[in-house]
Amino acid sequence: MDTEERQDHEDQAVSHVIDRLAEKFPDRPRSLIEEVVSEERHLLDDKPLRDYIPVLIEHGAKSRLRTAARMAETAS
Repeated sequence: MDTEERQDHEDQAVSHVIDRLAEKFPDRPRSLIEEVVSEERHLLDDKPLRDYIPVLIEHGAKSRLRTAARMAETAS
């Protein structure tokens, strides 16, 4: 797989991560989920092994969204 194919594959996987998180957190705007996923992805930009990046992105984003949801519930 060349670099462009690998990037396309990663982009598709990250798109699926956004879709899964949007289903898991329906009370959060999709734009927020996309922003969190993008931030998590950029945290991993310098990592050479790209195969697990979507999994790591999803894990980090899910954790941040859960924390935000708990904080919102507590503030209510």
